[in-house]
Amino acid sequence: MVKVRKGSKPPPDGWDLIEPTLDELEAKMREAELAPHDGKRKVETLWPIFKIHHQKSRYLYDLYYKRKTISKELYDYCIKQSMGDKNLIAQWKKQGYENLCCLRCIQPRDTNFNKKCICRVPKEKLEEGKVVECVHCGCRGCSG
Repeated sequence: MVKVRKGSKPPPDGWDLIEPTLDELEAKMREAELAPHDGKRKVETLWPIFKIHHQKSRYLYDLYYKRKTISKELYDYCIKQSMGDKNLIAQWKKQGYENLCCLRCIQPRDTNFNKKCICRVPKEKLEEGKVVECVHCGCRGCSG
């Protein structure tokens, strides 16, 4: 069951429709956090966590902005309960960032040359046969 903070008001209408999916993603997150990381590079241990975090946020984004199946009240409740990343969702609403994998990929201070991450470079502009893998989240190209 998704952890709802104590002292908060009860979930709005429609919660029972999205709760099973959020519970499933929360269970996957726990598995990823407890998974053994033997033989992996230090950065690779966080990649599954970033991926599931992205899935949870994308699920809420799609329900509210794309399919319009949940109310603003329910969406705001989920964001307030930290079930989705409001900053990542805000980026998805901007042109060119619709498929952004994580916020670290657009922060210049986290890269070697104060540019955006390599996964933000369009595939047409990369060398032929070059495998792209983001150091931060393991993305293989989110620029579209």
